[in-house]
Amino acid sequence: MSPTGDDSEILRSQTATSDITIAPERIERRILLIRAQKVMLDADLAELYGVETKVLNQAVRRNISRFPEDFMFQLTNEESAVLRSQIVTSKGGRGGRRYNALAFTEQGVAMLSSVLRSERAIQVNIAIMRAFVKLREMLASHRNLARRLDEMEKNYDAQFKVVFDAIRELMRPPEKPRRTIGFRSPHAR
Repeated sequence: MSPTGDDSEILRSQTATSDITIAPERIERRILLIRAQKVMLDADLAELYGVETKVLNQAVRRNISRFPEDFMFQLTNEESAVLRSQIVTSKGGRGGRRYNALAFTEQGVAMLSSVLRSERAIQVNIAIMRAFVKLREMLASHRNLARRLDEMEKNYDAQFKVVFDAIRELMRPPEKPRRTIGFRSPHAR
């Protein structure tokens, strides 16, 4: 959770060279679920750290012993294809990436600050760790709410089943409306 508990607060940290400003939402949007693990991709981390993806990956490869498979892994071709279709990145061979992205778990992200060794890396890591903690707290709270709801449902009559079903429906994340792709003529409705 952020220091003051305000989700919209922007984390700020003074360094000798610049003022680092990272909105927690900017980090949270970049945390993905791949192979049942919460991870961040090398390109997203490089952008946050203010370095090129190539530089970040070179630093990791020079210190590969610090990144076991539970800290970092390379995406498969299939995982890369799924991500490419979801976030609309360029295709390989046309100016895109030559290699599949590296995915860093929370522990891998923590290890990055020791590899990159800059004040910015330290400050960005602190912000990322706070985002992971906040995400974990939100998931735990959601699980606790679901567990308590199940317990309450067992204790009450079937007449309250409708109420419990309605509460569960409200707990479900809203579906995003699909955008229409293509041209729509003004005469068609």
